[in-house]
This record gives sequence, structure tokens and C-alpha cells, in this order.
Amino acid sequence: MTEIEETTSKRKIWIRGFFMLLMAMVYQLAGTVMFIVTVIQFVLALLDTPNDRLIAFGRGLGRYLQQIANFLTFAEEAIPFPFSDWPTAE
Repeated sequence: MTEIEETTSKRKIWIRGFFMLLMAMVYQLAGTVMFIVTVIQFVLALLDTPNDRLIAFGRGLGRYLQQIANFLTFAEEAIPFPFSDWPTAE
């Protein structure tokens, strides 16, 4: 490996590390939002029936959390939302 390739490789891992730190903070925030949605859905289920729009949002949020976890554990290279599309609820 040449010196230029080694420098480029080290720079890439530091950039990825920055994005990993950023996405770890987003993961914590998204987990808090998931908790809030869970509580709201539970209350709605006690009163009548869960909200369909919150169900779809929860599915999308769950997939988003999965994408972040895959990125953080090096299972995927693609950086999740907002650097790519929001996952669909389907």
C-alpha cells in the first residue's frame, strides 16, 4: 500500500467515525421518539384503537433504527437518513 493510499484510507475511517458519532446521537433521539410513540399508542389502545398513521410511522422508525444499527456495526456502508431516503413503512 502506498503512502497516498494509506493516508486516504485513514482519512476515510476518520470521516466514517464522525458519521458514526453523529448517527449514534440520532439513534438515541430516535429511540426517545419511539418510546413516546409507544406510550401514545398504548394509551390510544386503552381508550379505543391504535392510530393507523402512528403505526406506519412506528414501522418506518423501526426500520430507520435498524439502518442506523447496521451502519454503526459496519454491516452496511450507506449512511442512513438524512443522507439517504427515509425507510418506507411497508
